[in-house]
Amino acid sequence: MRALILWFAFFATLLIPVLLLIVFPPWLPWWPIAVGIMALSHALVLWPTLRPNSQWLGPVITRFESSSKEVWLTIDDGPTDDTQALLDALDARDVKATFFVKGSLCAQYPELVRMMLTRGHQVANHSQTHPSGAFWCLPPNSIARQIDECNTALTAITGERPHLFRAPVGMKNPFVHPILAKRNMTLVGWSVRGFDSFGDDVERVARRIVPRIGDGSIIVMHQGRTFSVACVSRVVEELQARGYSFVIPTFERLKTNR
Repeated sequence: MRALILWFAFFATLLIPVLLLIVFPPWLPWWPIAVGIMALSHALVLWPTLRPNSQWLGPVITRFESSSKEVWLTIDDGPTDDTQALLDALDARDVKATFFVKGSLCAQYPELVRMMLTRGHQVANHSQTHPSGAFWCLPPNSIARQIDECNTALTAITGERPHLFRAPVGMKNPFVHPILAKRNMTLVGWSVRGFDSFGDDVERVARRIVPRIGDGSIIVMHQGRTFSVACVSRVVEELQARGYSFVIPTFERLKTNR
């Protein structure tokens, strides 16, 4: 419902300045007002679209219910060549995580997805091809295809259809929530991120994450970079030293920041 209201406001405020610009000559004082209204209408849609974890268009899971020092480690962009090394590092610390994977990579490396599962981890949908620069502005049929093709790839490997989805770069538009609702899927964001998808300063990544952690935090990290295993290992080590345990929460414990 909120998404429909935003779209109605967007098109209504878009129509007003267009009419003003058509009816009145551009040298009259109406045109700055018209341009201002148009800019506002675009901001109403672009803000919740481009801002990860924004709840304007619908619920985004950003934490989970916990009364103890528990965190949920989520790892995006696999499966990749470093998957086995990453799983070994997690096994060494007795840590379980959720891997938000790309459908196209799952089709290439199904054995790595199976390895994630046999080691006790969870796999979830991170789109088919991860169009990070365009997902936020895709039309409904393209968004549905990205989600469905990844679901198909994962179901063929695991025998189960995933119920969790993370949008590429966390961005979404008003079409995403209705599409997920039809598939009984939930959009998952995060509480804390270390911007570990670029740069190779492991200590800086840890400093961005560790001090901001609280009970029930969702951590987003990445794999597939030369420093990914070192980054994840460092964050896990520091949090365990502070008494945190890593869990994969049940659906009933997932919460938004509303």
